[in-house]
Amino acid sequence: MPYRRLPNTDQARLSALQTAVQRASEADFTEQVLNYKTLNEAQRFVMQFENQVAQYHDNFRTKVSANKEYRHVVQNARMYISHFIQVLNLAVIRGEIKREQKELYKLDIDNHIVPDLSSEEDIMIWGNNIIEGEMERTRQGGFPIYNPAINKVKVYYDIFKEHQVNHMLHKKTTDRVVGNLEALRTQADELILSIWNQVEEFYKDKLPYERMRSCQAYGIIYYYRTGETHLTRETDIALQRQQASQPTLQWSDQD
Repeated sequence: MPYRRLPNTDQARLSALQTAVQRASEADFTEQVLNYKTLNEAQRFVMQFENQVAQYHDNFRTKVSANKEYRHVVQNARMYISHFIQVLNLAVIRGEIKREQKELYKLDIDNHIVPDLSSEEDIMIWGNNIIEGEMERTRQGGFPIYNPAINKVKVYYDIFKEHQVNHMLHKKTTDRVVGNLEALRTQADELILSIWNQVEEFYKDKLPYERMRSCQAYGIIYYYRTGETHLTRETDIALQRQQASQPTLQWSDQD
């Protein structure tokens, strides 16, 4: 007899439950394979699980689209911040801006290398540093830096901050949806296992091929082991002939 294996994807879980519910609902009163409690629970759970899976996929599609846009926003903010710092360093090297004024930007006065901007936290910190530094330097009477102007840098920096907040909110939503789905997956597996056990128990006295086909009608999926002979109608016929050919023992009341 081939072995069964529980579904390992959400769609396969849904399919197994939907098949069992539909088959049990269509069965007449002489073939009540599933008990009332299990069938009622499965009917209610299918709708809940189906809705949660749909919500997960909707959230995933939104996440993919939002992540693509977010990466673009991060790239722009990083580029403008980096470009501004490079222009500032060149102005210091040319003597157009005093090297001591780099401290207004929290930059090392002896180092003309752009700080690490690889992380979003770095972008947040250095974006704020150069915006405040440029505002303070120009307030003191310094000429503003152009190409890029700090106002343009600030535009992309503010867009980045706004998207980062939305990104974190979306991540929390995604984590919540995934957590809910994980809990339902466990519940689905327990319910499918209960259904399959009841189905196999109901058809346990049938011949192997007929039993397998009856169980498959309720959504049970069987797998053959390597080298295992597949069950066919001929399997049942051969078994019936074998049983018919065996002598029947007769008991006598006589000593």
